[in-house]
This record gives sequence, structure tokens and C-alpha cells, in this order.
Amino acid sequence: MANINIQQYAGIGQAAAIFGMFLPDNVEQYTNINVLSADMSVAASLDRYIYQNPDKFTEIGIAEQNLVGIAAGMASEGFTPIAVAQAAFITMRAFEMDRQYLGYMKNKVILVGLNSGFYLQYFGNTHYCLEDLAILRSIPNMTILSPADAGESVMAMDAALRHDGPSYIRLTGGSQAPTVYYNQCDFVIGKDIVLRDGFDVCIFATGACVGYSLQAANILSETYQIEATVIDVHTLKPFDTDTVEKVKNYPLLVTVEEHSIVGGLGSALSDFTSSQGGYPPIMKLGVDDIFSKPGDYDFLMAQHHLTPEAIVNDIYQKLKK
Repeated sequence: MANINIQQYAGIGQAAAIFGMFLPDNVEQYTNINVLSADMSVAASLDRYIYQNPDKFTEIGIAEQNLVGIAAGMASEGFTPIAVAQAAFITMRAFEMDRQYLGYMKNKVILVGLNSGFYLQYFGNTHYCLEDLAILRSIPNMTILSPADAGESVMAMDAALRHDGPSYIRLTGGSQAPTVYYNQCDFVIGKDIVLRDGFDVCIFATGACVGYSLQAANILSETYQIEATVIDVHTLKPFDTDTVEKVKNYPLLVTVEEHSIVGGLGSALSDFTSSQGGYPPIMKLGVDDIFSKPGDYDFLMAQHHLTPEAIVNDIYQKLKK
């Protein structure tokens, strides 16, 4: 792992941290990097990187299927491609290419999904990306990373660049996401991070919902004297079953994700616990299996009970039963 000054990324968006600051400052650490964009250079804050590394950037245009195909071809020739597009399109529109060229052929391409979850707000349901974890979890050999904030997104990119195989980095929350990491931690692909210890309930969270879950845990403690463990599940695949095996004694497990309740973190946890036996019930907090009424980010998160206050209420009502 690179020695990364995480504090400098606090309070900014994940894409800006990766492409606006980290890569321009560290591109020489890695072998044959080439960033490919599906007309996302401005949205991904790539201006500085492109200015400093014009020979290490390729603009494909709004053609996500071609983007993945070209990236796979470059990987087969010894490059380390980072393919950047809106999350909804690099996963859903390009699924066949992700499956065939990356999972099946094991080409080392790093897919970066911008604005996953609800962050495209008024663009509406066509642009909300709430299925990407479910889609890519189904592809063999695909590593899936879902960082909590800007600092962890940089650690995730470093880990993906050092990883041998295809990977997807899911970016959520934008600059509104609460800062979770002010210092570098031991970020290891497939190993969850326990951020808070408690004994009444165990919360597994991913992406921007990690910060919201920490806020919810503090409210639970201060208001109801309910102490929650909060676990950052930054890797959805491979899934860390070792950490799960340590929480059998909790009365309730909760998953919190800015993703459909079908096929994401809640499903990954349920898949494992249901095959083992002896685990407590799981409450899945995420996006309901419906199309949402468009609005701003806070409105959309509240619509699906993903604000800290709503998380608190749902957990408290469940524990009361």
C-alpha cells in the first residue's frame, strides 16, 4: 500500500480525490496507467491529470460498451486501464462487456462508476444507479469496492491498482458524504473495518451510508442508550465472512446501503448467514424495490429511510418488538 496523506482529501468528492489529486500526484508509482473516459473528464475532475499526462488519457466519448472493450484490449497489451463513466452506464449498459472481456478474460481493468446511488438527483430514474452491486456481484473474478468517503476512495484506487484482476470502484455521496477517514488505515481488499464497537445491534454499511450509519449509532447511544457496532464493508466481493462470523451473539444485524435491497450488501450478508445457521435476524435498509420519485439527494435518501434519523427510527422500532 502506498503511503497516503488521507487528511488532504477530507470534505471533497470521491472522484475529485482520486482523479483531481491522487492520480496526478502519484501516477508514476504504477505501471502503464491510462485513464479512459466516456465523456466524463470534467465530471471526474480529470483536467489536471490530463494537462500533466496527455499521453496517459484516452477520450472515448459517450460509448460505454466501447469504453470497456477498448480498455480490455489495452489491458491485454500490458497497460493498466482505468475506465471512468457514469455508474449506471458502465455497469448496466456495458454489462456484457464487463462479463466477457473482464470477468471471463480476467483483464485487469479498473472500472470507476461515478455518481452511483442517487447522486444524479433530478436526472431521474434513468440515471440512478441502484443495481450495480447486484449486477457485478454475479460476474466471476470481479472485485467490487465501495468506499465510504474521499479518503477511502483513494485507498481503494491504490488497492485496485495493485490488485491482479478486474475491479469496480463504486462512488457515492459526492462531497456531501460525511468524512469517515481522517488518517490512513489498513485497507485490505476483502477485509471489513470495524469503526465502532457496541453490543445491542451490529450495523454493516457500505459507501456513503457508512458515515450516515456512524451518525445514527451516535444518536442511538445518546437518545436510547442503544450501543451499535458499525462495520465498513468497503469490499462487496470478495465478501468478508470472517468478520460476519464474529457477530453471531448480537440480537440484530442491520445492513445499510444506497442500493436496491435486492442483490446488494443485504443480499450478500443473507446469502452467507442463511447457509451457516445460528445467526440473528437481518434487517435490510436500502432502496425499496420501486422506482423513486425524483428530487434532490436529501429528498431521495429520506424517501427510502436512509437518513441518520430514519436509520435510528427503523432500528429502534425493530429492537422494541
